[in-house]
Amino acid sequence: MSSDTILKRFEHFGVRPGLERSRQLLAKLGYPHSAVPVIHVAGTNGKGSVCAYLSAVLAEAGYRTGRYISPHLVDWTERICLNEEPISPAQLQQLLLEVQEAIAPDEPSPTQFEVITAAAWLYFAQQQVDVAVMEVGLGGRLDATNVCDRPLVSVITSISWEHWQVLGPTLADIAGEKAGILKSGCPAVVGQLPPEARAVVEKRIAELGCPAVWPEPAAVLESASLSGEHPTRWASYRGIEYPLLLEGDIQLGNSALAMAALQILRQQGWEISDGTIAAGMAKTRWPGRLQWVTWRNRRLLADGAHNEASARALRRYADSLDAGAVTWVMGILASKDRAGMFKALLRPQDRLFLVPVPDANSAAPEELADLANSICPELADCRCFADLEAGLSAAAESLDNLTVLCGSLYLIGHFLKLR
Repeated sequence: MSSDTILKRFEHFGVRPGLERSRQLLAKLGYPHSAVPVIHVAGTNGKGSVCAYLSAVLAEAGYRTGRYISPHLVDWTERICLNEEPISPAQLQQLLLEVQEAIAPDEPSPTQFEVITAAAWLYFAQQQVDVAVMEVGLGGRLDATNVCDRPLVSVITSISWEHWQVLGPTLADIAGEKAGILKSGCPAVVGQLPPEARAVVEKRIAELGCPAVWPEPAAVLESASLSGEHPTRWASYRGIEYPLLLEGDIQLGNSALAMAALQILRQQGWEISDGTIAAGMAKTRWPGRLQWVTWRNRRLLADGAHNEASARALRRYADSLDAGAVTWVMGILASKDRAGMFKALLRPQDRLFLVPVPDANSAAPEELADLANSICPELADCRCFADLEAGLSAAAESLDNLTVLCGSLYLIGHFLKLR
């Protein structure tokens, strides 16, 4: 029985926030999470790249490092890594069988996310990792990853309006859920937050007595080179200088959060030199986020932007290229803030080619077209296509335009499978 087949069994249980099912399941598995030192990372945007930075540097420092992220782009194995290497399909299948065996037939079934999260805890415990970098799936307080009592560091990267259907309608509600990963007396690193979200997080930090750091974004240094061939952007945070291979100004903030967390680990006795940080940062990869790719001999930008805040960051990056009008190839899930994304991205004379997101609860391209035209009536072109390949083929005809594929991580994953 393949991992896909096992996980498919739990798909229909949907999203059901709560820790009781996870705790019951982990108890049956022997409390594997209790054996794993954890860096816990929550946030609306940026948490994946912060996890990527932290795991790359810690692995470079010689620590046995687990990393758990979601969602995956192409394959479930991407979610669970050891020293930057995805778990093998055979190992994942075996773990999922162990987790499935531990599910009591007379108790409420765990969700798909709870099952894969339990498999991650089990793997990291079996592999005796020195540390696991754990990304929150949704929210924080009631997320399946939030069973760790004493994280080494808790990180909240950003808070903006997403998943309001589950987390609550206001930024204060959403902030309260994300602040749920904070634990009494455990260090916290928090990114730049909107005022109403910051107030909620500050209050929780004070209640719990968390030593907290609120890092400013890193500073850009003059372009340097790792090999003498490819210019590389370098950044500096509190005296630590490092190459920054991930694109976009948003990474100045994200990398600073990772640096602040690493400095806390140093204070706890972890051996992580400045040279190790630079070498680890040079090896960091995070696909599907401001990633340049080639499709049919055409260079395009692929980015998983799927909310207003990430769309604003994507638009800033596109503007920084001085490329003029942009051709957007987009598919968006029905649950997302489509209007917010269009307001952030679209400008007069841009082109917009809309496609469905395969195998997901996709917004209908025709409805998206009506919305986009009402928000930006001066689009040079706005068309709907039956599938991604047709949309990309049409975009390839706009030879002078920067072409950007975005709107959903699931759409980016589908594109990477096509390639």
